[in-house]
Amino acid sequence: MDVKAAPNGVATIEDRILRITGYYGYYPGYSSQKSTTRSSVTRCKPGPNCPSSHSSISRQLSPLSVTEDSSAPILELQSRGSSGVCGRKVERQSRSGDDGTQTHPESSSQENGLKARCLSCTSMVLKTIWGLLIILSVSSSWVGTTQIVKITYKNFYCPFFMTWFSTNWNIMFFPVYYSGHLATAQEKQSPIKKFRECSRIFGEDGLTLKLFLKRTAPFSILWTLTNYLYLLALKKLTATDVSALFCCNKAFVFLLSWIVLKDRFMGVRIVAAIMAITGIVMMAYADNFHADSIIGVAFAVGSASTSALYKVLFKMFLGSANFGEAAHFVSTLGFFNLIFISFTPIILYFTKVEHWSSFAALPWGCLCGMAGLWLAFNILVNVGVVLTYPILISIGTVLSVPGNAAVDLLKQEVIFNVVRLAATIIICIGFLLMLLPEEWDEITLRFINSLKEKKSEEHVEDLTDVSVHLRSRSRVNGTVSIPLA
Repeated sequence: MDVKAAPNGVATIEDRILRITGYYGYYPGYSSQKSTTRSSVTRCKPGPNCPSSHSSISRQLSPLSVTEDSSAPILELQSRGSSGVCGRKVERQSRSGDDGTQTHPESSSQENGLKARCLSCTSMVLKTIWGLLIILSVSSSWVGTTQIVKITYKNFYCPFFMTWFSTNWNIMFFPVYYSGHLATAQEKQSPIKKFRECSRIFGEDGLTLKLFLKRTAPFSILWTLTNYLYLLALKKLTATDVSALFCCNKAFVFLLSWIVLKDRFMGVRIVAAIMAITGIVMMAYADNFHADSIIGVAFAVGSASTSALYKVLFKMFLGSANFGEAAHFVSTLGFFNLIFISFTPIILYFTKVEHWSSFAALPWGCLCGMAGLWLAFNILVNVGVVLTYPILISIGTVLSVPGNAAVDLLKQEVIFNVVRLAATIIICIGFLLMLLPEEWDEITLRFINSLKEKKSEEHVEDLTDVSVHLRSRSRVNGTVSIPLA
């Protein structure tokens, strides 16, 4: 039975509907050509005389014809010969094969990109986990050292001997590093070869007697002064106050680096330095400028200053060092302390400045615990730079302030008034401001701009989704406005 073309009025209305709804296969005269195609296809009888251009007929069968009158195309397709169907199958398989060969490199590149992202995410997660562990270890070792010193002072007060004894333990730094090298490195090196390799921190010729005296002497003196003043401050102040005041060394490092090393000027770090100085003054005022309080604050600030000078001079003369070079240098400081500074505690002993009855009466448990935790702190600081982000090491140091405060509150050795609490918070905030990178302002602006762009894109997507939803809803309900021509 032949199917006649639809009247011109109906065809015109259908064209308008397709034009208004935005059907992607629409073109002027679409419905009339579609109806003509249907009539021609229906009049074609199956058999060998049927036109062989099945591809042209298949191209004319649009999705709209299936949705409007689905029975007729299905019957027509079933009445086709097997050659036409097989031809279309071969054509589809060849097309799918071509598409598969074209998309294979793209899929492999996408897989490689996903693998790279997974590896980067895994390394970031591992670094973060190591960072959290090292933060807890650094803060715990520093809190433990400070609290053991306070306990030792109850029965034994010889701060210089304690400083000398704990500095001698630095000799074990390089053996600990070499043990880690033997456990982790694939290519093992002998101790002498590794020692010579790490001694390049002193120059191309390695460690000589002249460089040993010239480079090690000033740093060993600064190291001893830093620790000695810190122990003196613990006698006058609480552990919380001393650890908070010692955090000012970050501000002193910036000021010395700006003056001596000509580092970049940063306004936020000047603000942090001012906050540190304000905290120092408030800490002295917390006890109404009592004599012991002022002396204790002076000792703590002196310890922070010598620590800052040590870091700036190290950067000036020796530059940056890796983990092995740092272990070699700290062990060298221990040797210098054992050889050249041993006469100082002997003089103090015979002059009765730091005197004890016998070596058996010394609190060896507390002394070894203090020296071991101090060594662990120095090792963790250098290991943390290798395993995780350096900023986390500084965060671990500043976390020793609340750690010492918690221990002091449990021991009921400190009563926090408003001034002392405000001074501690101001110093800690100044310390954290020092940790901001040099380009922190540019990073902040880029982050804010990216957030704005993301919000604008989400807003545009929401508007697009709403418009598409309304259009699809109008199609389903059949509410299409047809303009009257």
